[in-house]
Amino acid sequence: MGEHLIKMPDVGEGIAEAELVEWHVKVGDLVREDALLAAVMTDKATVEIPSPVNGEVLWLGAEIGDVVAIGSPLIRLQVAGGEGASSGSDKTEKAAEAPARSGEIEAQGDGAVRTSEAIIEQQAREAPPPRPVEAKQSPAVRMHRPPVAHTDNAKPIASPAIRLRAREAGVDLRQIPGTGPAGRITHEDLDAFLTHGPQVARAPGLIQDTSVQHIKVIGLRRKIAEKMATAKSRIPHITYVEEVDVTALEDLRTALNAKKRTDRPKLTILPFLMRAMVKAIAEQPNLNATYDDEAGIVHQHGGVHIGIATQTGSGLMVPVVRHAEARDLWDCAMELNRLAEAAKAGLATREELGGSTITITSLGAMGGIVTTPVINHPEVAIIGVNKIVVRPVWDGSTFIPRKMMNLSSSFDHRIIDGWDAAIFVQRIKTLLEAPAMIFVEA
Repeated sequence: MGEHLIKMPDVGEGIAEAELVEWHVKVGDLVREDALLAAVMTDKATVEIPSPVNGEVLWLGAEIGDVVAIGSPLIRLQVAGGEGASSGSDKTEKAAEAPARSGEIEAQGDGAVRTSEAIIEQQAREAPPPRPVEAKQSPAVRMHRPPVAHTDNAKPIASPAIRLRAREAGVDLRQIPGTGPAGRITHEDLDAFLTHGPQVARAPGLIQDTSVQHIKVIGLRRKIAEKMATAKSRIPHITYVEEVDVTALEDLRTALNAKKRTDRPKLTILPFLMRAMVKAIAEQPNLNATYDDEAGIVHQHGGVHIGIATQTGSGLMVPVVRHAEARDLWDCAMELNRLAEAAKAGLATREELGGSTITITSLGAMGGIVTTPVINHPEVAIIGVNKIVVRPVWDGSTFIPRKMMNLSSSFDHRIIDGWDAAIFVQRIKTLLEAPAMIFVEA
C-alpha cells in the first residue's frame, strides 16, 4: 500500500488562498477517481476538488471555514501499490489506478487476503459496546420535562430539604408544578417559583428554552459579512428616497408582455429601470464610478456595468449585466434572466460576479416601503427598488388610484453631494413616469 497526498490546487489566476466550505468525505471513506472530495470558495466562486486516484481517506488537513493556502496539504489517501508512502508522485498515481471498491481483495503484509467487507465486519466486532445511558439527568434536562400540576388534595412530592426551604419561605408546595419524575418538585422548580411567582403555576405547558446554537460564519455568508462591514465602515452613506408613479410604466409593460415574441423573456420593471439609469448616467457620469479611497482616485467608467443583487440559496450574490448602454430593453431582460438563473444554480463565473460600476437592489413584492441599501464597495451609488402598491393620489380635483413605487437609493457622500444624488434620482423618476422617453434617443 502507498499514500497519495492531495494539495490545495490552483483555483484561479492570482489566487493565493481559498476557504474550505465543504467536505464530501471523512476519514475512513473509500473514494473513487474523480469523486468529489471537497469544495472551496474564493471571491464568491465555489470550486469542487475531485480525487485524482482511488483510495481510502487517511487524513483531512483542514476544517470547514479554514482558509488554506494554494499548495498546502489538503487530504491524504491510502492507495493500492507497494511503493510505500508518497506525496502525489507519478509512481503512486499510476499504482493508484487499481480499483479500491468495496468488496475488492486487499493484500495484507503477511500475505493474507481479505475483502473490504471482511475488514468492516472485523472493525464492527472489535468496536467497544455502546455505553449505557445513565438514568441520572442533568438539571438542564429536567427543566425540559413537562411540569405536573398538583390537585388541591394531593400531597406534593418533594424532598425534606425542599419542604424546609418552602416552609421557611412561606410557600405552599401545592402551588408549584413539579418537573421531576412523577411530578416531584425539584430545587429548580422552587427557585423558579420564588423568582417568577405564581404565574409559573398558571402556565404549566410553557418551559424555558436555554439552548444556544453556535453557527460558524463560513463560505459565501462570510464573504457577504466582510463585504458589508467594509462598505459600512469605509463609506459614509447618504440615502435618498423618492416615490414614483409607475402606472403608465406598468400599463406599457403589460402591453409589451402580451405581444412579445416567443423568443423574448417576460419583462419585469428592472429592464426599464436599467435603461432609465443608462440615460441618467449619460447626464451625470460621475455616478457610474468606483472609488479607490486608499489611492484617492475616482475611476469614472464609460461602460455601464449594472450589478443586480440576487438572493440565492447560499446567500446574496451580485451578477453583472455588462455594457447596459449597448443593450436594448429585451436584451437587458434576457441577460438579466440568464445571470440570475446562473447565480441561483451556483454556475455563475467569477467574471460574471465582478466588475460592476453601479448596482440595483430589489426585494420584489417584499420590497417594503423604504429601505436603506448598502453600497456595493467600491462603487459610489446603489439604486433600491421597493414594492409597487396602489395608493390614492390627489390630481388637483380628486383622489385617483395610482400604482406607486418608492426608490430608496444610497450614495457615497465623499464623492456624491446630496444635490447631485437628488438630481440623479429625479431624472430616473421622470423617465419611469413617462416611459416613452426611455425609448427616445437624445
